[in-house]
Order: sequence, then structure tokens, then C-alpha cells
Amino acid sequence: MLGVEWLKPGVVIGSILYALIGVVIFWVSFVIVDKLTPYDLWGEIVEKKNVALAIVVGAMCIAIGMIVAAAVHG
Repeated sequence: MLGVEWLKPGVVIGSILYALIGVVIFWVSFVIVDKLTPYDLWGEIVEKKNVALAIVVGAMCIAIGMIVAAAVHG
């Protein structure tokens, strides 16, 4: 039976913990990339409406997310 295994408290707490760790690692890596670029990414995307930069940053976010998910998953 598959339905009961994921309801155990240890599994739920472990999943929440890994999700929080993944979000923190993702956020820290995004801040590092933002500091390495010569201009403010958020200001450039939001205020100046730079669509090309938004696409690049979106692709970077997807790539970082995939790396974090692979590291957390094992």
C-alpha cells in the first residue's frame, strides 16, 4: 500500500526541512550571482523592462533550481 508511507511525521518534517534548505541555497546562489554582475539585476528587469535579461535570469534560476534539487534528492 503506497498511501500511508508519506504521512509519517518523520517523512513530512524531512521533506519540509529539505525544501527549506533548497530554497535557502537557491536564494544565496542568486544573491551571489547578483553581486557578481556589474549592475542591479532586479532594477534592470523591473524598472527598465529588460526582457532579454529577464530571460537569461529566468534560465539561470531554472538551472540553479535543478542543481539544488539534484543535490537534495541525491
